[in-house]
Amino acid sequence: MSNQPPVLGPDGVARPYIGGQALIEGVMMRSPHSFVAAVRRQDGSLVLREKSMPDLRRGVRAWPLVRGVMGLVEALKLGSEALRFSADVYERDMEASEARTGAPEQPAEAVKGSVKKPSVLAALSLPVIALLTTEPADLQALDSGDKPDPKRKLFTVLAVLFAIGLFIALPQAFAWGTSSLLGLDLDVREPRFQVLTGLGKLIIVIGYMLAIRRMPEIYRVFQYHGAEHKSIYVYEAGEELSVANARLKTRLHPRCGTTFLVMVALVSIVVFSALGPLMPQLGLGRLGDNLLFLLMKLPFLPVIAAITFEIQRLLARRCSTGPLRALLWPGFLVQKITTIEPDDSQLETALAALRGTLDNEANGDRQAPVVERSFEGYDALVNARS
Repeated sequence: MSNQPPVLGPDGVARPYIGGQALIEGVMMRSPHSFVAAVRRQDGSLVLREKSMPDLRRGVRAWPLVRGVMGLVEALKLGSEALRFSADVYERDMEASEARTGAPEQPAEAVKGSVKKPSVLAALSLPVIALLTTEPADLQALDSGDKPDPKRKLFTVLAVLFAIGLFIALPQAFAWGTSSLLGLDLDVREPRFQVLTGLGKLIIVIGYMLAIRRMPEIYRVFQYHGAEHKSIYVYEAGEELSVANARLKTRLHPRCGTTFLVMVALVSIVVFSALGPLMPQLGLGRLGDNLLFLLMKLPFLPVIAAITFEIQRLLARRCSTGPLRALLWPGFLVQKITTIEPDDSQLETALAALRGTLDNEANGDRQAPVVERSFEGYDALVNARS
């Protein structure tokens, strides 16, 4: 059973917690015991990958702080599996299209400027996109059963190094450079240096998201991110899972991974300000001290993730309505970058994933294997599951 509490809707009904993530031409949804990834194919049809999830949240895993670390690790694993599934479906469509015509086609439901073959930067960004578009809260690990692929392992390592360099090393370099440029000559151990680092992290994260948003393939992922949020709002409100209802909902959600990353930057200022004075004085000079402190930061990343998880969990539960909602606005402002208004076909895809996981959760089959199902469209899926 999920350690995330049920969501109390405006009608007073408590519903099982549902989370999701944007994919390549699709959306993943998961409930406490079910996982469904829905992908829109080039011909307009929908393919769903479904799996019942085991109960992985007992004992120590459910403890405060521990659950935050486990949630982040499992978010990366499940998100990577779901993204790989969506990429595989899209690549199969591209190969089939090229075999027929000699040139790749665009998805039948895609808007102008839709995705082609992802660029290297876009591909390296996918693990980061997984964090930006998912909820780092109580995700379950997925065992796809696929054999290890050395190329995929290497790519994963490169993607992790890319993220560390972008969100950890570069902000510290920003603080060091800014301190020198302004003549502040701040020591890496000082709290003011950590404030500069946190500021640099926010600037880099926002600038990075604005930059990748301009890529057609990422732009569409962000549209599916908006569709995911709108669909979950319809479910939490107890309304019919229809495109008409989803279209009216906001695309900003308090449990979003984008908000999580913004809060990580703020929490890191406090944690590393406390850690700075503990760094030994080894006489390594400015460059040596910066490298040493960078290495010291890495083991504390799970601590920051755990603290941020608990803070976001509390804010999402206590501040979703009323004047305290103002505390969520920093995250909402950045979500305006990572969520884009979806079209109706994207809303249908998100609703298809949501219907799938809700049906599986209601059926209660905990031993079902991974299953792939195809439907001509959303209406066909609704009729088949009625």
